[in-house]
Amino acid sequence: MSVNAVTHLNFRGQAREALEFYRSVFGGQAMIVTYGDFGLPKELPDSDKVVFGQINADNGFRVMAYDIPSQSTSIPAALAPAAVAPAAVASAAPTRREKGMTLTSEPFFVSVRGDALKEVGALWDKLSVGATIIEAYGPAQWSPASGMLTDRFGVTWILDVAAAY
Repeated sequence: MSVNAVTHLNFRGQAREALEFYRSVFGGQAMIVTYGDFGLPKELPDSDKVVFGQINADNGFRVMAYDIPSQSTSIPAALAPAAVAPAAVASAAPTRREKGMTLTSEPFFVSVRGDALKEVGALWDKLSVGATIIEAYGPAQWSPASGMLTDRFGVTWILDVAAAY
């Protein structure tokens, strides 16, 4: 049996923009399906929002995303998601480094690890556009290079290079 985990990000109206940004950073193909594509009447406010979005890149990067429907949208029962806890939505909870420790109230980070210093550095350069840098990308005790940032969509990422053991 083979299993893989794919990060699924929840947004409030920014899923398409986020997926397009992540595709520009990591490469690959985007699949974006809207609520309207699944039958929600076009005149409803969320019909153009993402009900299913995914990026698949040849380098192994995968991410999924969707837009949580607004309270004002009447979603057909077949499309209605289960209740979403507030913590499941990207929050503005700050993450910071103090005295060598990461302090956060966020429930998760997205970790991207690569084998090559130059390639991971290039990903960092693209992903950091408009981001808040928590820990600058550079040499670390456990890695030839590591860094942490919160991107412009509120998602916190850790990028690092796998250490040779």
